[in-house]
Amino acid sequence: MDGFFLKLSVMLVPGMLAIVCHEVSHGYVAWRLGDPTARMLGRLTLNPLKHIDIVGTLMIFFVGIGWAKPVPVVYENLRNPKRDMIWVAAAGPITNIILATLSAFLLRGVIAFGNPAASGSPLAMFIEPVVLMLAFSVYINLLLAIFNMIPLPPLDGGRVLVGLLPYKGAATLSRIEPYGMVIIILLVFFTNMFSYIISPILKLGVQMLAGPQSGLVMGVNRLMMH
Repeated sequence: MDGFFLKLSVMLVPGMLAIVCHEVSHGYVAWRLGDPTARMLGRLTLNPLKHIDIVGTLMIFFVGIGWAKPVPVVYENLRNPKRDMIWVAAAGPITNIILATLSAFLLRGVIAFGNPAASGSPLAMFIEPVVLMLAFSVYINLLLAIFNMIPLPPLDGGRVLVGLLPYKGAATLSRIEPYGMVIIILLVFFTNMFSYIISPILKLGVQMLAGPQSGLVMGVNRLMMH
């Protein structure tokens, strides 16, 4: 039970912020490009109650990655649907990369500031959970960005690729969308895609952003997953 509450305290805020900001960014960019659907439905808010998907939230705690309810985008409302959908789709992963970068810089700063604090002191007791949350924020945001850029619809990478391909290729790829999540689940859970593709890219991203704290970031994730 203590382990569950440790996970809850460390993972909930950065995990929810990562997936909520990801979805809000899709809706915001769609609104700026001509589709007000998400705005009209009240989805351009950081209030997690507007975005929570129960299964997606629970998945954060059990497998380290989750999702929110997708923000609705009406393709036909966009001013240039094929081109604009590239930006709408890319907005989510770009937002996660920005959040990971900010978290990494804050992590370095908090550790540099907190190093002189004696273990067990009031300052250290405040800094330690903040460090854990920032470290998990780096990890979860990078993981969401990388995972969502898998080039299969309905993931963001698939929708970006649909926008980049000529119309014939885009139409062919779009027909995969109803089966896309099944294909992705099979790839993630029944192949070595995570070990050989996602994990090396993730570790490289963590090293680039967190630098000397990259071991801490990966260690916090291992701690949270046990």
